[in-house]
Amino acid sequence: MRSIAIGLLGAGNVGCGVLALLRDNRDAIAQRIGANVVVKRVLLRAPGSRRAFELPAEVKTTDPEDVLGDPDIRVVVEVMGGLEPARSYVLRALAEGKHVVSANKALLGTFGKELFAAAARRGVSIHFEASVAGGIPILRALREGLASDRIQSLTGIVNGTCNFILDAMTRNGEGYEAALAQAQAAGFAEADPSMDVSGVDAAQKLALLALVAFGLRVDPRAISTEGISRIEPIDVQSAAALGCVIKSIAHAEIEPDRDAPARLRARVHPVLVPSRHVLAGVHGSYNAVLVHSAALGRSLYYGRGAGMMPTGTAVVSDLVEVCRGVVAFADRMPPPEALPSIADVVPVSTADERHENYVRVTVPNVPGVLARVAGCLGRHGVSIKRLNQDPKGPQLPTDMVFVTEAVADAALRGALAEIDALPTTLAPAVRLRILPPEPLD
Repeated sequence: MRSIAIGLLGAGNVGCGVLALLRDNRDAIAQRIGANVVVKRVLLRAPGSRRAFELPAEVKTTDPEDVLGDPDIRVVVEVMGGLEPARSYVLRALAEGKHVVSANKALLGTFGKELFAAAARRGVSIHFEASVAGGIPILRALREGLASDRIQSLTGIVNGTCNFILDAMTRNGEGYEAALAQAQAAGFAEADPSMDVSGVDAAQKLALLALVAFGLRVDPRAISTEGISRIEPIDVQSAAALGCVIKSIAHAEIEPDRDAPARLRARVHPVLVPSRHVLAGVHGSYNAVLVHSAALGRSLYYGRGAGMMPTGTAVVSDLVEVCRGVVAFADRMPPPEALPSIADVVPVSTADERHENYVRVTVPNVPGVLARVAGCLGRHGVSIKRLNQDPKGPQLPTDMVFVTEAVADAALRGALAEIDALPTTLAPAVRLRILPPEPLD
């Protein structure tokens, strides 16, 4: 049986998962491919560090040329993370005619256009299943399983850190900081969690989902993004009283137009999810993506969203797909002019989107405050559907919680800006959209 040599860039948590899977499932993988996968070189920053997977000395290297310049290596697996030197290494691998498998959503979200163009010029491929939702084969499902269908929208929980934190706040009554500390202790949050809790990580993943689902390339920085750090226990409790849980959601939908290019709506933000909604039951660090397509309707893709083995599984699955093409001599991509075109788009503004909303305003417990807040809402055409106040005492601030009727985002933002400017408003208002219930059909 022939062998296919591969090289790894990095051997951290995900890299060790890849190496363990290639060792433990070696025979099954060889049968599926028709060839043995041989790890020839692994680029390391610190060869002497202890790792979850011990490498033979002859495989280790600190010189990227040993991976990128080796003509025997057909596939480069990039699991080092970050933007540089990952970008330079991947470009060099593509220029050398090597296929690339990557788990790096930041790299692909930032430099995807350049990298995919470089791959097309050399007739090689970039596979990136592991960059979105860990071990869930969502990109493969969108690209292959739903290839005969027309995808209309997708709504998902794609950041395990946020989901773990919000789930701990919901099920255990933790405050935000305590829940974050638990996520860090469990290995689901970085020492600096800002990329996750700000929504940036989810926006990068959403950009890749939109690329595969709709054939539209969007800059993740152009996606409307809100984080979870301002959510407090009272918001979780108020959501429960409304029959909801709070989740951080990534949403994208396409609006076809016969007379103009397709319009993409894309946003990342925390929302109130009705408890009977399928996404309300996604706990801990799990991820889930709910896809709506024209023929199939709703379909759900659920599983572990992070970690050594879930992400490693997605990387190795991509590796198997690439190596099958190598064995079948079908691994050369068609020339760029034969490939489907990818349109660059800017998401349309959310200003005209209509939602019911949860709003919390912190004010002093003094007469007349409610009238001032209600006046701001009325001037912008925002109707209150439900109102509740949580007075803590005559001298203590009060949390005023209300639910709006469905209203355009632009009108609500205008009202909240006016409320925040009131001298009686003690902190910027917290606003969360309310996800509509799932249809019963």
